[in-house]
Amino acid sequence: MAIDYGGKRTGIAVTDEMQIIASGLTTVETKNIFPFLENYFKTEKVSKIIVGEPKRMNNEASSIGAEINKFVEKLAKLYPQIEIIRLDERFTSKIAFQTMIDSGLKKKQRQNKALVDEIAATILLQDYMSSNRF
Repeated sequence: MAIDYGGKRTGIAVTDEMQIIASGLTTVETKNIFPFLENYFKTEKVSKIIVGEPKRMNNEASSIGAEINKFVEKLAKLYPQIEIIRLDERFTSKIAFQTMIDSGLKKKQRQNKALVDEIAATILLQDYMSSNRF
């Protein structure tokens, strides 16, 4: 599972059991992320959660970094059996938006920020899986 945490919305992506391809799952209002995860974990097995780590071009943490760190701490406390991995998420939103353009989505559809967040989480997960193949 990958989580693209945001101040308002959080994009979520998952992979198949064989970890071949990442797929967008949904976008959740950030205030509802923990109830959503609790329900999801009741029916689905998750061994790792990739959480995006937003950084500026100079490698410093972005303004939302402290909020994400608190989220990760709470996540680790609630689900100690699940490995949490932080991954640089620079450019994932821009890549997601370009993916929407490349796939032929109309301008109105590209303005759907929830879809951008979900695609960004999918890119994050696919990047992780691609870089960790043997």
